[in-house]
Amino acid sequence: MVKLRAGVIGVGHLGQHHARLYASAPDATLVGVVDQDGERASSIAQKYHVQAFRGLPELLKQVDVLSIAVPTSGHYVVAKACLEAGKHVLVEKPIAVSPSEAWDLVEVASRHGCTLQVGHSERFNPIMSLIRPYLRTPMLFECHRLSTYSERGTDVDVVLDLMIHDIDLVLSCNPGAVDAVWATGGALLSSTNDVANVRIQFREGCVAQLTASRISPKAMRQWRVFQPDGCVTIDFQSRQGIIGRRSDAVAGKPTMLVEEIQAGDAEPLKLQLESFLHAVRERSSPVVSGADGAAAVELAHRVLAAVKRLG
Repeated sequence: MVKLRAGVIGVGHLGQHHARLYASAPDATLVGVVDQDGERASSIAQKYHVQAFRGLPELLKQVDVLSIAVPTSGHYVVAKACLEAGKHVLVEKPIAVSPSEAWDLVEVASRHGCTLQVGHSERFNPIMSLIRPYLRTPMLFECHRLSTYSERGTDVDVVLDLMIHDIDLVLSCNPGAVDAVWATGGALLSSTNDVANVRIQFREGCVAQLTASRISPKAMRQWRVFQPDGCVTIDFQSRQGIIGRRSDAVAGKPTMLVEEIQAGDAEPLKLQLESFLHAVRERSSPVVSGADGAAAVELAHRVLAAVKRLG
């Protein structure tokens, strides 16, 4: 099997792990990296015995696939250049800052016959993989995604930085078309909203209530999903799930039967990269397509517009 030649653009907090995983992947070869911080690029390149390229054009000549882990504000320009060069792209979430940029990347990828996958790594969290079969007919999603403050990611609103994970996950459960969006938010430590809460009403009756914060004293990534026959609880950090199902088997009275699930410790980013390389090699649709990423950004902007209306 001929290995795919891989490169990483942006080797900061997250990109360095893309480089690490490509360097150890059995079906890929890490060729090199690019970063606006030359010293950082050289350090990562030396660690994995590859080349630190001076610019994107030089790297594009040497690779088949690319991970893009630059700040969100640079996703569109960098991803478009890679796709127009005929390269397969995994771009970190969100796919782009605006819906127009996101859908343009989808079109460019299609026109050039390139795989475009978006790095919504929570889709690859082992607990989500185990729980998904139990999410049959959600009526209500309650989602909390809280983190402590870091300047990393503050080039965009918390809706695009953190809440976008849960927006994508909710949409992946096929709740139908969005009917209405109500939201509030506020900026406390950065120039954009650091906390946001939204209620999304779907046309078929499902409701999603999402809270995201990057100014919390303690991290939390939890879901509660209510369905006609019970409730599902997910903790993405501990990778634990609780499935409650209605039963009338005890003395003819309704009760809840509870099952606890513990997922394994597989690294979501590793599973994500393996999925991306498989999609490229098999010419199949990626698990998180460019269209999925664009749909998440589109809904995120409806949330931002709702926050602005209230403010």
